[in-house]
Amino acid sequence: MSGFNRRDFMTGVGALAAGAASIGSMSAARAADTSGLIVCMHGVTSSEFDFRTAMEGWARAGIKAVEPDLPKAREWEMANGKGSARKLLDDLGLKAYSSTNQLSLEESSPQRAKALEDLKWKVELAQALGADRIVAPSAANQAHKLADYDQVYENLHEAAEIAKPHGVALMLEFTRASRLVGNVRTSLNVVRTVNHPNLKFMIDIYHFWAGTSKFEDLDLINPGEVHHVHFEDTPAMPPIEVVEQKDRAYPGEGVAPLQRILDKLVEKGYNRALSLELFDMEVRRTDPFVVASKGLATITPYIQGVSRA
Repeated sequence: MSGFNRRDFMTGVGALAAGAASIGSMSAARAADTSGLIVCMHGVTSSEFDFRTAMEGWARAGIKAVEPDLPKAREWEMANGKGSARKLLDDLGLKAYSSTNQLSLEESSPQRAKALEDLKWKVELAQALGADRIVAPSAANQAHKLADYDQVYENLHEAAEIAKPHGVALMLEFTRASRLVGNVRTSLNVVRTVNHPNLKFMIDIYHFWAGTSKFEDLDLINPGEVHHVHFEDTPAMPPIEVVEQKDRAYPGEGVAPLQRILDKLVEKGYNRALSLELFDMEVRRTDPFVVASKGLATITPYIQGVSRA
């Protein structure tokens, strides 16, 4: 791969802002289309149950969109035969809107070689499940410098090439603790610099609101650029300085301006799954039917509340 340099990254913020005002005004002039917004369940939210139990519970609650945990789906197929996970989804009337996940793709680390090997079976299974995307979070916790981004671009390009034959997009997820890709601005810069059809931008509302992003950063997103959304709330307590993944809250039980954020994402053309990703072990151990029912009850009002102006 060639053509990447640090100057691309340094000047990226200016390029992001170019034309943002005119794009925003055009978007605001159009009526919001929410016909495709749908409540989705993320695999980790019911991770203490096997694949079938989670899927059946979610379906019984009325869920139609799922973001399966690929290792859980693989376990099911190892016990029940190739293709059995997709058959279960089809039988239950569920569609895989995304799949989760693969870490250590962006950072040059001792874990990356194994991550690439795992990515190979994961994109194959995602494709078999009918999912055309997989989450690729940045969890880099070591100190980095500007020069390291050249290698980040190369690493993500290589990973996207692995996903390409399967028609699967890797979605770079910025995380609040990452020391490489930790906010909207950096994530957009990296995705745009790599410029690969199988590398996309996504947003997790918890990482957005609890991290270093600003609400105004959403104006830097181009129409149609958001590929997937994890939709949960940021708690009032504990304080942001010590909050952890496990502290994520159901929508409406925290302090994030979820309606305002969703309105902006819809203005930017997002019209797809809102995936509930909760890490609280009490939630993960709760009957998937109960959790999915609450997910529907807490997310649906935001879909219904999207401004049409």
